[in-house]
Formats: sequence, C-alpha cells, structure tokens
Amino acid sequence: MVIEIAQVIQDFAIIMILASVMALISYKLKQPLVIGYIIAGIIIGPHTPPFSLIWHLDILNLFAEIGIILLLFVVGMEFPIEKLRSIGKKASIIAMAEALGTFAVGFIVAQYLHYSVYNSLFLALAISVTSTVIVMRILEELDMIKSEAATIILGVAIIEDIIIISMLAILQSVGSTGHVSIFPNLVISVGTVLAFIGGVLIIGSKTIPRFVNYIGRTNQHDLLIIAVMGVAFGLSFIANQIGVSVATGAFFAGVLIAESKVHSVTKLLATPLKDMFAALFFVSVGALMDISVLPMFIVPVLILIVVSISAKFFTVAITSRAQKISMVTSLRSAFGLSSSGGELALVVAKGGADIGGSTSSFLLPLIGTITIITTFLTPYMIKFGWRLADTISDYYENRKKFRIV
Repeated sequence: MVIEIAQVIQDFAIIMILASVMALISYKLKQPLVIGYIIAGIIIGPHTPPFSLIWHLDILNLFAEIGIILLLFVVGMEFPIEKLRSIGKKASIIAMAEALGTFAVGFIVAQYLHYSVYNSLFLALAISVTSTVIVMRILEELDMIKSEAATIILGVAIIEDIIIISMLAILQSVGSTGHVSIFPNLVISVGTVLAFIGGVLIIGSKTIPRFVNYIGRTNQHDLLIIAVMGVAFGLSFIANQIGVSVATGAFFAGVLIAESKVHSVTKLLATPLKDMFAALFFVSVGALMDISVLPMFIVPVLILIVVSISAKFFTVAITSRAQKISMVTSLRSAFGLSSSGGELALVVAKGGADIGGSTSSFLLPLIGTITIITTFLTPYMIKFGWRLADTISDYYENRKKFRIV
C-alpha cells in the first residue's frame, strides 16, 4: 500500500485538532482529559457513521505504540530501584491473588454464560488485566502519582503483566496444539521475563546511569533527550523481541534513568513528547470502538465487567490488609486496580483470535467492548473511589478512637 504524505499530514491534523477540542471540553467539565481523547477517537474512528475521518488507522496505531513507550518511560522515572524493591514482596502477593482470583471467577462465570472452554479461558484472562498505561496516566493527571497507593498499584500492575503474558503464552500453546503442555511453557515464559528484568536491573543499573550522567555533563539538552530516548526505545525493542511487552521495557528504562543525577532534567525534557503521544494512544483506543456491535454484547459485557471489578477489588483489598497495609492505602489500591483492562486485554483478545478454530470470531469485539467501557470507568473509579476510601478510613479511625476513649 502506497501511503500519501498529504493524507498522513491530514490525518495527524484531524487527530490533534479534534483531540484538543475534546480535551478542552473535558477540562471545562472538570473531567479527566483521557475521556476527551477517547471520545475524539470514537468520532474519527472507522466504525462511526457516516465514514472514517482519517485515512490510515495503522499510522494512528503506530503513534499509539510510541505513546505507550513514552508514557511508561516517564512513569518509570518516578520509581527508582530502591523504591521498587521496597514494595516487591507485597506487590507480588497482591498481583498473584488479583490475577489468579479474577481469572478463576471469570472462567466460572463465562462457563455459566455457556461459552466454550477456550472462549471462557481467553475471556477470563482478558478481564484479569489492569492497564498500567491508563491507570498511571490518570493518577498522574489527578496528581496522585507519588502516593503510597500509586506505588503499590504500579508494582502490582507490572507483576500482573508478567503473570498475564505467561498465561497467554500457555493458552496459545494449548489452543494451537490441542493438548496441555503447561509446565514447560510456564517455565519458559516466566524465565524469559524474569531474565529480562534481572538483566536490566543488574547490568543496566551499572551502565545506563553512568552513560546518562556522562551525557548530562555536556549541558546539551538536545543531546541528552536523544540519548535517553535511545535507551527507552532500545530496551522496548529488546523486550518486544523476546516476547515481553514494550511497556515493560520502557518502564524499566525509566527506572534506570531515575538512578542518574540528571533524571529531573530528563523528565522535564521528555514530558512534552510523552503528553503528545500518550494522547494519541487514547485516541487510538477510542477509534477501536465499534458502537454498532454494542447491543449484541451488552448483557454479557455488563456481567463480565461487574465480575471483573468485584473480583479485583476484593482480592486486592483483602490481600493488602492481610499484609498490614493501612486501610486507606488498601482501599485506594483496590479502586485503582479494579477497573481498566487496557491495551494488554486487547493483546489477549488478539492472541485468542490468532489461534483460529479453538476460539470464536466474536471474542475480539466482545473483549474490545469490555475494554472500552472499563477504560471510560477507570478515571471515575479512581477519582471517586479514592474519596470514598478516605471517608471509610476516617470513619473507622474515628470509631477506633471512640472505643479507646
């Protein structure tokens, strides 16, 4: 296919103008900007009558992928290695409980809705996902990114990504071969991800910060931003080549940059790029939504959304409190992790569709509809859920003081 430069420029102009208009409306209505971007995507998308406003949806998807990398890279700079290490054990326990608990409940409900075993497995896995990209963007937008709950949410989301990716590899292997070979696939998938993270943290922490500090001493901001972008995209590429999400590679690139002495300047330089491409990511999510198919899936979609939110909320809240995390932080973490499916849920749906024969054709639009609705819900789950968490926590604290008196 020959891509006309004029058409690409036209697409980019339409996307940015409409996104800015919808974001301004969201701002005036005191709503998260993410909602405006998604609505802009729905308007320009190929599924919205009378016709698509853009020529090349694949170009938008390319921009969206860059947005994921830049967004997670900047988020990673908020979490130096020591900070991640402090929540590693707790986050691992919460992530295991949330992912596996939601998967089990989701599978049972999908079977109750009379879906086949393979359809049920992929649906259960898709609703177990929490989007690191979307949740972190909303926390950042609401100026909550530095809270204790945000740190736990990020740790859980990253570990959960590892679990989901490993489980997807297993399901794809089972679906394509027709027999269960769980243990070898599990070992390979988990081993690959852990080897990548271990290599990044052990080798990267001894080389990347020194390299960035050396570049920083030149006092050339253009050279510095090019160098750190090379680190971000380089690690994202390596992650993608070995079967790990680009978001994970970008995040750990940010973690390594956070170990340097110039990370504050680097974040300041990278933020405008991140804001632009992150907006394109959320526009692309909206463009995927086919409003016409919504009536066909609305009942099972609503059931699975309720199941997903409930299972995530209670598993996170209970396991957090069991580890003696404060009530307010436990509830905030539960609200923050309980909604969004995000981009990885769509990867799961695509993975199910790719094995052909074992899953049904409706799987992708069904999971896509769930993902879009939960993406809409996430800003409100966090914004109002955290207020409710504070209210509940204050109530119990006051009761405790009253009993003491």
